[in-house]
Amino acid sequence: MQDRNKKLKDAIETAAGALKRSLPIIFGTILLVSLVVNLIPKSFYTQIFRDNVFIDSLIGAGIGSISTGNPITSYIFGGEFLAQGISLIAVTAFLVAWVTVGVVQFPAESFLLGKRFAIRRNVLSFIFAILVAILTVLILGVI
Repeated sequence: MQDRNKKLKDAIETAAGALKRSLPIIFGTILLVSLVVNLIPKSFYTQIFRDNVFIDSLIGAGIGSISTGNPITSYIFGGEFLAQGISLIAVTAFLVAWVTVGVVQFPAESFLLGKRFAIRRNVLSFIFAILVAILTVLILGVI
């Protein structure tokens, strides 16, 4: 019983530490999103995203690929994009590409894992981000 209590205590301490480390990132992301929302007018988004399934998913995946980040903060960006009127397909492609495609970390990945592997993984991740976005929206029946 005491071993179980120690494991529970260790798990709680680990989770609290992870939350403590995540809070500055989440807070910074919220500040950055607020800044971007105020600097970029809504008309900018409506000019880029045309309610075309393939083009919106391609653009969303492209933006997500370039602005690589972690999953927790991607949902904040995704929620703000939806609030700005961007289609669910573009936001879904953005979210999937945000966490799977790594343009920013490509040099390190190619150095550590090989250039051929890094290229294949990033290209496949980009393609799958688009496919997942389209399938997700089709399954939800939003289109």
